[in-house]
Amino acid sequence: MKMFKVIIYTMCLFALASCSKQQGRRPISVASGSFMKESIARNKKLNLSEEGILDSIMKSRPKTAFISSKKGYWYYYENRNMLDTITPKKGDVAYFDYNIKDVYGNMIYSEAELQPQVYRVDKENIMMGLRDGIKLMRRKDRVVFLFPSVLGYGYFGDKNKIGANVPIICTVTLNDFRPEAIRRPKAVSKTTEIPITEIKDNKEDPEQQIKPE
Repeated sequence: MKMFKVIIYTMCLFALASCSKQQGRRPISVASGSFMKESIARNKKLNLSEEGILDSIMKSRPKTAFISSKKGYWYYYENRNMLDTITPKKGDVAYFDYNIKDVYGNMIYSEAELQPQVYRVDKENIMMGLRDGIKLMRRKDRVVFLFPSVLGYGYFGDKNKIGANVPIICTVTLNDFRPEAIRRPKAVSKTTEIPITEIKDNKEDPEQQIKPE
């Protein structure tokens, strides 16, 4: 009889423990869904706030012809090349200078600090806004971009001078761009043992002509 009571008591404890575990799972899923909703709401609020800041900058300069990008940023030209029509494409090597300011016009990073940039378009990691903006530019264009934080340094900032969720202004000068260099392996002639890459006057076989870097 005592053994029967012990078994019943043990089963009751086990049942209670199971119920408590099942009940404990429910708040987790509810909290998870609630967190996602709150996160989306915060992001929307943040985006609206940043758009408001950038919009106020544009309204303060009514004579400036701002252009709205489909990617969610704005820009205008300080110098525009109206003669060329070619813009950088994937794989091109772009040479540019840029600086970064805050929304009040204070310099964060000057061109001298950032140094001239050499960038293989869409093949290297750079700021998302610049990644798209460079492909809109022509040689010698100088463009001022207004980037919301999501297209700048985002939630983490640059962990130096730019904090979290900070919209920025970038002024970019595209000095030049060219197709990505195609490096060919050097071959050795069996008769002369001179690298084919050193033969520059062979006009009969265009395949042996070395393309400029």
